[in-house]
Amino acid sequence: MNINETEIRVRYGETDQMGVVYHANYAQYFEVGRTEWLRQFGMTYKKMEEDGIMLPVISLSINYKNSARYDDLLKVKTSLKKMPTASIEFDYELLNSENQILAIGHTKLAFINMAQNRPTRCPKYLLDKLQDSSL
Repeated sequence: MNINETEIRVRYGETDQMGVVYHANYAQYFEVGRTEWLRQFGMTYKKMEEDGIMLPVISLSINYKNSARYDDLLKVKTSLKKMPTASIEFDYELLNSENQILAIGHTKLAFINMAQNRPTRCPKYLLDKLQDSSL
């Protein structure tokens, strides 16, 4: 499926005293990858929220393989697992500049109608863009 690659430089504040990235920051790196993946289709969370759709994370898993460190240039590879329905699922690989896998992750997000605070189907405009991209 369509893959987006985004680069992120590890900032000092994301590390512990040993210069190693704190484990919770990996979820933020995946979020950057996910938002850039959407952006390549002309979509943003802001646009969806203006259209009355929220996209909260309902599941997150991370398998840590190696440590990211201060000032490393990281690459987040984000891919859509399958065509969205009432939810959307992404797989991630986080690599360093030597192409070592640092972490592998997965998220599942639900499409929520903000007015009703209830699950809803993926917006048609997003499905159309995904289908047009020949996933």
